[in-house]
Amino acid sequence: MNYFSIFGNPINHSKSPQMHNMAFKKFGYKGVYSRYLLNDGSLFREKFLNFGLSGANITVPFKEDAFNQCDEVIGIAKKLEAVNTVTEKNGKLIGYNTDAPGFFEMIKSRDDIQNIAIVGAGGTAKAISIYLRDLGYNICIINRSLNRKEYYIKNNIPFFTLDDINIFDFDLIINSTSAGLIDNLLPINIDLLKKISRNSKIFIDVIYGKQTPFLQFAKENSIDYKDGFEMLLNQGVIAFDYFTNHQFDLKDIKRYMAYGLTL
Repeated sequence: MNYFSIFGNPINHSKSPQMHNMAFKKFGYKGVYSRYLLNDGSLFREKFLNFGLSGANITVPFKEDAFNQCDEVIGIAKKLEAVNTVTEKNGKLIGYNTDAPGFFEMIKSRDDIQNIAIVGAGGTAKAISIYLRDLGYNICIINRSLNRKEYYIKNNIPFFTLDDINIFDFDLIINSTSAGLIDNLLPINIDLLKKISRNSKIFIDVIYGKQTPFLQFAKENSIDYKDGFEMLLNQGVIAFDYFTNHQFDLKDIKRYMAYGLTL
């Protein structure tokens, strides 16, 4: 039997076990996927190895911790300095980032998005901002504090706090924070949100499974919106492919995972 888990805090809301376990079942793959509430990100590697895991996903707020504790980091995760998928090979932890391509799948068919604001500056924001910037989108970060500013400036991505933002024309606004996950808070104050969204075409919240205050604001202001369901599914498909060493067809993985999310 192969064991997998998702690490995060909070974690009870995660639907990753539903997706992965359904796909394991449908493929007849000997795998079990669980959740683990991690209180200290520095213990990720220790917990992973002690549990005898074959692979894991990492969610907020531990993606940077996971990056720092991998023996090898593959692909865009190197540039992002954030890992959300880890596999084990001969006692070594191999890190990947499936958030970025998973998110892009949500917007790639739209031709009305060019200028994008991402609220928050953590691991998810890093993944989305760098990936989309490299694809030609105009990106800026809006964060409550100066935390992580140096990373974004180093990567030529404009960084603003709530007090110094001076750009107010965004086609897409993304909430990459946990605001609204277990509370009823907006990620930024409502006056600023009104100001930066006056020309917005769509809001996307990476939180899934609920209409957060951020998405409720979009609805009340007749702005198109999506939660993070598609991103969850898309990144999960890529992670599953890594977990199972590319044994299965991606379309079948997505179909089985999507079914798992309906249960």
